[in-house]
Amino acid sequence: MPRLAANLSMMFNEVPFIERFEAAAACGFTAVECVHPYGETPAALRAGLRDAGLEMVLFNTLAGDWAKGERGVACQPGRQAEFRDAISRALDYATAMECKLVHAMAGIAPDGVAHDTLTAIFAANMAWAIEQARGTGVVFTFEPINHRDMPGYFMNRLAQAEALVRALGADATGIQFDVYHTQITEGDVTSRLATHLPLVRHIQIADVPARNEPGTGEVGWEFVLRRIDELGYTGWVGCEYRPAGDTVAGLAWRARYGVS
Repeated sequence: MPRLAANLSMMFNEVPFIERFEAAAACGFTAVECVHPYGETPAALRAGLRDAGLEMVLFNTLAGDWAKGERGVACQPGRQAEFRDAISRALDYATAMECKLVHAMAGIAPDGVAHDTLTAIFAANMAWAIEQARGTGVVFTFEPINHRDMPGYFMNRLAQAEALVRALGADATGIQFDVYHTQITEGDVTSRLATHLPLVRHIQIADVPARNEPGTGEVGWEFVLRRIDELGYTGWVGCEYRPAGDTVAGLAWRARYGVS
């Protein structure tokens, strides 16, 4: 049975962020993830997790100016200092929360810069980040994100993520396999999961096309969730979806598909 982690940036938005820890625990979750935890102090987050009996399993590096369309800086020329600051801050938060996975946001590909150049910048930045994380137990993940939701995002294909993981080392990096993004960009979700599974560190789920909870769209969740088990995946499955209505009411999908 897949182990589910609630995404607190998308779920339980009926209450303030820190209160979402208790809300998730009350619904039976034992783990959570989030997009960006930086609106709270590391100490407050650590206390919230402890009090609710939860584990933080994943969060992202800083995205930059989100309102202006920035989605990370790891691939972007001339922004090495910002990248290093983002990694240092992420490691501080990961240490405080005892979180072992950090998604390194690649960023939007700048116009007029060759793909190979951006790949080299990304790889060089991540090699530095891996050195900074050595001894902490933190692993960096790369998530291919679809271009409908995030136009121009540099990391958009599973093969691209795999190539970087193999170049940088599977001990320190891994693939963040998002069913929603994969279905939109590449399709053939469970076959692609089987192909890339040896490098997959984390899975995320949401239905297509509206990114709501499983059972609200086109994905065959009974089959997908069963295949996750059959393939032997033992990591966390993040519920990175926007509830179509009330978060708690929407969790009825777990019973429908036999997961908790």
